[in-house]
Amino acid sequence: MGFADAVKSVLSNYVKFSGRSVRSEFWWWQLFNLCAGVLTIVIDGAVFGFSSGYTPLNWLYSIAVILPSLAVAARRLHDIDRSGWWILLVLIPLVGIIILIIWWCKPSQPGANRFGPNPYGQ
Repeated sequence: MGFADAVKSVLSNYVKFSGRSVRSEFWWWQLFNLCAGVLTIVIDGAVFGFSSGYTPLNWLYSIAVILPSLAVAARRLHDIDRSGWWILLVLIPLVGIIILIIWWCKPSQPGANRFGPNPYGQ
């Protein structure tokens, strides 16, 4: 799955927490979020001044993508046969996000699991 396909897929499954997502979809979405976040901060800085700390465009963007970001993260965990509730590990400082990153990097579980068929069709 390429960059544009991944972004389209995540946005078309805006609040779909069921099913599975492949690694490429998840990581391309993360790259898109990073780029869009930097772009909105730069635009806010150009409009309101970089020293003001006022970033309304970035806040609006962040609010708009929080649900699809959580949904694709949950579907990515489903792909390795883990519940989406494991996202709450992020509440444990440092250790939680490290564990999640390791899990998000793992390859898809072969065959179907309790969350659906393998997205790769294997």
